Amino acid sequence: MSDVEELPTTCSARGCQAPAVHDLRWNNPKIHTPERRKHWLACEEHRVSLSEFLQARGFLREVEPLG
Repeated sequence: MSDVEELPTTCSARGCQAPAVHDLRWNNPKIHTPERRKHWLACEEHRVSLSEFLQARGFLREVEPLG
């Protein structure tokens, strides 16, 4: 059994079942330590809208290709 948690491979946008190709790494500085990263996965279609949602709240830290 692996100690590494497998991430889902579909987009995190509500109702989207498309394969994810981007890893949006974020944290909420009010509740997470600076080095902590949460992950939302995005397909090409939803990368911008999910990034903008996180950025507007000051949560977005990095966007990396998935894989």
